[in-house]
Amino acid sequence: MTIDLRLGRWQDVMQDVECDLLLVDAPYSEKTHAGHGISVEHLGATNNKRRTVNRRAIDYDAWNTESVRRFVEGWSLRSRGWFCTITDHVLMYDWAEALEDAGRYVFAPIPIVEIGSRVRLSGDGPSSWTCWLIVARPRTPGFVRWGTLPGAYIGSGKGDREHIGGKDSTIMRAIVRDYSRPGDLVCDPCLGAATTAYAAACEGRRFVGSEMDPATFAKAKARMERGYTPPLFTGGV
Repeated sequence: MTIDLRLGRWQDVMQDVECDLLLVDAPYSEKTHAGHGISVEHLGATNNKRRTVNRRAIDYDAWNTESVRRFVEGWSLRSRGWFCTITDHVLMYDWAEALEDAGRYVFAPIPIVEIGSRVRLSGDGPSSWTCWLIVARPRTPGFVRWGTLPGAYIGSGKGDREHIGGKDSTIMRAIVRDYSRPGDLVCDPCLGAATTAYAAACEGRRFVGSEMDPATFAKAKARMERGYTPPLFTGGV
């Protein structure tokens, strides 16, 4: 079993890759990104005193409909199995439409609920604890009998996320288990801090992924080296 991490844009460093499961937590919409990097007034729950809370900015570009379509065009034919992407409520239908246009069967969006992960500090509406998993399979007979899969994923919101926008590894491990088999090759072209790589390794899958930001890549590589012995780790720069 190997974990192959590559530094660079997926368009440049992943051209040789075909996989069994494409699992990506790609950038979200501009609307979601705009909610970070701002200061909001927060009313204390116990003392009713107002204080200013700064939300950490997301340091990578948001995606839009065209970004989604370019990614699907680049990867749909290179995933032999499931194509799974995590996204926000703005882009989820763009992902579904692009995958349908690529010839895949697309299921209804599956909620991923991370309880208490994003509190609406302004106090003007409900908190946002949900993002969405879009899953699409090839239109081949083998996948019709894959098995019944969960209709939602629930995490604590307090997991081992090491990168802004990252996910709880318990959720990612569950998705890897549900949409791949032991020994399969899992691919994540938007690696971040390597939560998908970690989940794949824990579940006995091979992994290949890429990250374009050198600082984030260094964090991903260090994370995997902390958790696994050198023979399991390959790739890098």
